[in-house]
Amino acid sequence: MITLHSLGRLSVASLILAGTSGEPSAQAAKPTIVLVHGAFADGSSWQRVIPILERDGYPVIAVQNPLTSLTADVETTKRVIDAQAGPVIVVGHSYGGAVITAAAAGNKQVKALVYIAAFAPEAGEPIGAFGETYPTQLGAALRPDSAGFLYMDRAKFHELFAADVPEVDARVFAATQKPIIGSAFAATVDQVAWKTIPSWYLVTQDDRAIHPDLERFYAKRIGAKTTEIKSSHVPFFSHPDDVARLIEQAAVESKAR
Repeated sequence: MITLHSLGRLSVASLILAGTSGEPSAQAAKPTIVLVHGAFADGSSWQRVIPILERDGYPVIAVQNPLTSLTADVETTKRVIDAQAGPVIVVGHSYGGAVITAAAAGNKQVKALVYIAAFAPEAGEPIGAFGETYPTQLGAALRPDSAGFLYMDRAKFHELFAADVPEVDARVFAATQKPIIGSAFAATVDQVAWKTIPSWYLVTQDDRAIHPDLERFYAKRIGAKTTEIKSSHVPFFSHPDDVARLIEQAAVESKAR
């Protein structure tokens, strides 16, 4: 198992580039990082990761998915991936893992998939297939509106979703959460990108939204290079350096593909 902290404070990119000429041409080949948010969130959830990646020379774009259906989210993400020039690294958090699994399938631009505490379904497998096998308290904290969109109980948001985030920030997340259509968790994907594209997976050991053992199950099944950190379900906010480092590792190691 890889230990992120063993890499120290240096980014993967800086380690690889150490000892090179440092000329602009050495920086030019970096892939674009496409970030895909999960349920109850939007693209701004990556606000602490984006500056790190950009500082290290990576072009970055965060998808803004509607969360109205898995199909709509896959189509939106696919458009963003297809619009990029050159190689792409696609990163998905939580429900966003299911989205990237379908959206990146068959796309030769995509050189690596990075799953951050994410679902990684098999073809024909509902996203929520293992909820009873690996239970958490999240299901009991979901509140549907009249149209079937799910919100998380704001009183439970900090505890279940973002326990290692300052309470003031967790309150903002809870107040601005973006609801997801409940039917999305019963939806399935037809094509599976992780069968043909190298994958990396970040397991969050203190996760109370997706069981860490379910994350480990997904990581093992997809053959991902797996890293674990002590984090809640939102490591992109509580541990942005670690998340960025793993993304950069995937970018560097998949470069030859």
